[in-house]
Amino acid sequence: MKRIAVFASGSGTNFEAIVTAAEQGELPARVVLLVCDRPGARVVERAAAHGVETLAFTPKEYASKADYEEEIVRRLDAAGVELVCLAGYMRIVGETLLGAYAGRIINIHPSLLPAFRGAHAIEQALAYGVKVFGVTIHYVDATLDGGRIIAQRAFEYEGGDQAELEAKIHAVEHPLYVETIRRLLEMQPAAAKSEQ
Repeated sequence: MKRIAVFASGSGTNFEAIVTAAEQGELPARVVLLVCDRPGARVVERAAAHGVETLAFTPKEYASKADYEEEIVRRLDAAGVELVCLAGYMRIVGETLLGAYAGRIINIHPSLLPAFRGAHAIEQALAYGVKVFGVTIHYVDATLDGGRIIAQRAFEYEGGDQAELEAKIHAVEHPLYVETIRRLLEMQPAAAKSEQ
């Protein structure tokens, strides 16, 4: 069984999808750590309900990004994490974490990258009147939502209601992330490195 960590900042619906898939045997993995930069976030409660160890921290309590990322790396290493899955983690990953886990960090983003990068992708897409929306899973590098794309899935939406659109995005995100994580975990290590 592979060991994965999930990073999240909010309600944790993608975390829930991943950990449930692992528990049900849909993933050849176990979620061994949740990393959350908002100790009061709903995802922390979800992790506790599933018995997943949590590192919940407040960034402003550290002198620098490098300082809290050093703690994250220590916890990842101690847990034997092989793949890091960002799932609504609202911080840009810095050099410390990238240096330690290069090629082993993936992210899910609610747009068809390279369109609509950043934290407000859904709002931007609605403002532009986009009719084909989608989800992207990509490797994380030093650029904002700019790492190599691993998987994408599109869908048409003609409405203008953001809550309804977000629900449709979640309905696409959850199975796509699980499918993609499973594919990456089943790859041979040499093949996985060639995807970077």
